[in-house]
Amino acid sequence: LSGSEHEDAQYSFYPLLQMEEPKDAQYCFQDRNSSCRKTSMSTFIYITLYTFFSLISVVTVFLNLLVIISISHFKQLQTPTNLLILSLAVSDLLVGLIVIPASTVAILESCWVLGEYFCALLLYAIFLCASSSLGNLILLSFDRYVAVCDPLFYHLKITTRRTMCCISITWCCCIIYDATLINIYVDAQVPSICFEECYLLDGHFWVNIMDIVITFVIPCSIILTLYLKIFMVARSQARQVYSKKAATVSGVKTIQASKSERKATKTLGIVVFNYLVFWNPFFLSSFLFSSNNNLASYFVTFLPLVNSLINPIIYAFFYPWFKVATKQILTLQLRHLFCLQWIYIRLQEKVGNLFNY
Repeated sequence: LSGSEHEDAQYSFYPLLQMEEPKDAQYCFQDRNSSCRKTSMSTFIYITLYTFFSLISVVTVFLNLLVIISISHFKQLQTPTNLLILSLAVSDLLVGLIVIPASTVAILESCWVLGEYFCALLLYAIFLCASSSLGNLILLSFDRYVAVCDPLFYHLKITTRRTMCCISITWCCCIIYDATLINIYVDAQVPSICFEECYLLDGHFWVNIMDIVITFVIPCSIILTLYLKIFMVARSQARQVYSKKAATVSGVKTIQASKSERKATKTLGIVVFNYLVFWNPFFLSSFLFSSNNNLASYFVTFLPLVNSLINPIIYAFFYPWFKVATKQILTLQLRHLFCLQWIYIRLQEKVGNLFNY
């Protein structure tokens, strides 16, 4: 193909975002020769995409708020594992509250009119949510490792106070690290006039490599190593379940407790797998490929944000306490409006009975 034919074929491959430059093309800033073109999009597609992304944002905020309220309000749910889930839900809440709306505007509006400082704020929010989520997943993996591999000493090693300290340290490290990273990027960043100029950071090859190693390769290696050991121990325990030596009464109680821990480990393993599936394309594309202003690059950019919507749905499917607490919270506004104390007592009893069971 000739140069013009190749360009036409490239633009026709993305029907939603028509990048072909007509003679009367409009630019974001007419007085700047380096200004990017305005994206041409039909009104129907424009409104549909805004509605779709807004719906994702609202549902993400709503579901993660349910998780946060459920765990923070009822003391029976404030176990070390659930506190880590609460911290992860806070990261997902920030994604739905800040990152998804800002990213939607940035993707659908090719002209970046929010300025350099908001560009830095958006990047900081994305980095913070990604790093804090991965930090919480490391803590969850370690929590499940101790619960499955060393169950007798789990309650001695993993306490609520230690868990809260680890969560605080993780968030502080993420805040400081991401602030330092943004400071390095923004110092060399010119005032942005296009979305890709704001979002894609060039000229820091070794910094990008270091960031990917610190915030993705090393944490993922730790998580996968812990879950590999968990899998090996869980398989060994599963064999013991069917052995004749596990037929005693005391052995049955131990097996039931171990089965409960393995179920929680399986659920959180799905959460970890979900994170890796949604974030891997983003990190790989940012490292291996150059910037492309096309539909595929926008899809890879927005894909990790959907991860924050999936996590509460996983809790709803696998955690009975989340179903019970959610049902009571939602009916709180619809029924017994003037019986708040009665509802509180009843919910405490139901959640307590669920854990005693």
